[in-house]
Amino acid sequence: MNDVADVVQTFHGGCPHDCPDTCAMQFHVKNGELISVSGNPDHPMTRGGLCVKLKDYEKRHYHPNRLLYPMKRVGPKGTNQFERITWDEALDTIVDRWQALIKDTGPRAILPVSYLGNQGLVHGLNGGDAFFNRLGATVCERTFCGEGSCTAWLLTVGPTAGVDPESFIHAKFIVIWACNSVSTNLHHWHIIKDAQKRGAKIVVVDSFASKTAKEADWHIAPRPGTDGALAMAMMHVIIAEDLVDHDYVEKYTVGYAELAERAKPCTPEWAADITGIPADQIRLFAREYATTPPAAIRIGVALERSYGGSQAIRAVTSLPALIGAWRHVGGGALQFPVWEHPYKFDVICRPDLIPEDTPVVNILQLGRALLGETPLEVPIKSIMVWNTNPVTQSPETDKVIEGLKREDLFTIVADHFISDTASYADIVLPAAMGAEQEDMILSWGHLYLTYNTKCIEPPGEALPNNEIFRRLAKRLGFEEDNFKWSDSECLENYVDWNSPACQGIDLNYMREHGFARLNVGTKDDRAPHREGNFPTPTGKCMFMVEGAKNFVAGPFRQMYDGFQPGEDLDPLPAYVPSREAPDTNAALAARFPLNIISPKSHGFINSSYANMESKLRVQGEQYLMINPVDALARDVQDGMMVKTYNERGAFEAVARVTTDVNPGIVVATLGYWRQLNKGTVNCISSAEYGDMGHSNTFSDNLVEVELV
Repeated sequence: MNDVADVVQTFHGGCPHDCPDTCAMQFHVKNGELISVSGNPDHPMTRGGLCVKLKDYEKRHYHPNRLLYPMKRVGPKGTNQFERITWDEALDTIVDRWQALIKDTGPRAILPVSYLGNQGLVHGLNGGDAFFNRLGATVCERTFCGEGSCTAWLLTVGPTAGVDPESFIHAKFIVIWACNSVSTNLHHWHIIKDAQKRGAKIVVVDSFASKTAKEADWHIAPRPGTDGALAMAMMHVIIAEDLVDHDYVEKYTVGYAELAERAKPCTPEWAADITGIPADQIRLFAREYATTPPAAIRIGVALERSYGGSQAIRAVTSLPALIGAWRHVGGGALQFPVWEHPYKFDVICRPDLIPEDTPVVNILQLGRALLGETPLEVPIKSIMVWNTNPVTQSPETDKVIEGLKREDLFTIVADHFISDTASYADIVLPAAMGAEQEDMILSWGHLYLTYNTKCIEPPGEALPNNEIFRRLAKRLGFEEDNFKWSDSECLENYVDWNSPACQGIDLNYMREHGFARLNVGTKDDRAPHREGNFPTPTGKCMFMVEGAKNFVAGPFRQMYDGFQPGEDLDPLPAYVPSREAPDTNAALAARFPLNIISPKSHGFINSSYANMESKLRVQGEQYLMINPVDALARDVQDGMMVKTYNERGAFEAVARVTTDVNPGIVVATLGYWRQLNKGTVNCISSAEYGDMGHSNTFSDNLVEVELV
């Protein structure tokens, strides 16, 4: 067969999922069909390999349960009873209902609900912001993951990318703090393993023996929510034993004397009582970290997931400056490299269109908002959900469901499947997937721009997210340029192609090559803070920030400055105890004695893929890891079905009795679908905020476990 149609064509792609790796992919297309995907072998991070979730991405595109047409609800909410309608009917229904709401109570009755189910600049987290800001809807503050970390990082070192993840190859002492890299940051883990082969010592700080911890040279397992005590004790040792780089501290930091005074009572013995880590191990950790340059810390988003998590991150982020680690290539800390990516969020989001005094609803407290527990002058009467699945991802799940069942709540969901959330919708819209739309994929884990080609047509009548918003904007008469730009024009306008970081790079280059490294130094020479130059108001690392106020970084709240949290923050890092722990809440612990943590699943990306049999085989059925001591006390044996519960809700899972978790701790991974299980882990999660950035507290929950 010599027909051109039978030739397999290869196109550049970018993984759109909520993962720091943002893999550069290759789409392989034959006769207009995506037949396979592979990692781009030329990309220095991706290296030709894809994770277990993405390696057969084509199967997700052509899954038999894929949503192909607009649908309207014809049965009770949550029963999955829908019938097919046309796009005209769907869009007319939405616009008619919204216009009636706006006339009756105003646009603030409408709430957008989205997150990082897609990380594209055009179709991702912020892709609908300009539309809803123009509409005048209530602003959605999205703090599922990483926002408290961002507040802490920005206060301490400013919007810097920190250590190049590729520069970890030069590090000799690497700390992976609250990150299960094997499951959630695989391509950075390859670099760390290469460094390990070259003699680097790998230390993993995590409350249970994750896949990553088992491959480390040293696993340190603090009790959940006590990382801040560990970091403060490390400071104590470094200062008390004069392991400080005094020249660096004097020239390039602010507040050392005050930090030293704060750390003085934080002895290893003090921290041992809190963390459960022996004092001699804390001393050894601090000494080795301080005396083995270059030393690098990879901060995982899980570190923020307790009430004091962001203060813990401030403490951890202060450690590199204390020992002068920033002097070295491969020394310092890595949080989100996205801070040096030249994205024009003001153009993407159009915060100038937001009416004055527009209220804000936080996605963590969606259930409370829908049930009227949040003080809002105008109650929420309609939500549009895309790129997220709050019935599995939001805490206090039972409240979210109760709110979604309201007959007076008009709910629209754009998705690839009838997800747990979509099952409660009035209108469901079929969304396009990766190979079916042009985009550039935001990366929060490396220093590359990544282009995604539209190389196949969406099946059925599925549309890209941005096209859905364009059509709604046209029906509503919005005349701003944003709503008329093609996806290509969006990319021309959403990236600052004239920035120094983009020298020699433009959209045509991206289309030709698929990816481009930003001009911010190379892995072999990048040491951005060798001589300070921190992007803070002082140009220095801020151990102490006088007058600091709590805030959520702009991209997570549609770039809106109004109604920021604004509370006074402690000028210095400190250990802040958890709200729900046996040591801090004895009365609650008497009823619910076990700390639960809910890390990401190995086989899913949040709730994506958790409806696919092939990924469920990899991940296994919903399970609960429990220590043999705690299992024996409850007559639980391996493989038995157990119920995990507290006052907020309950879920059922298969018990895995294992010493991978310490006594007093249980672990259940995130992402399982409620439609396929009796509850999921976020049924028991609290919607209370952490200490900064309106962060989540998914690891700050007490539960009890019993046999079903």
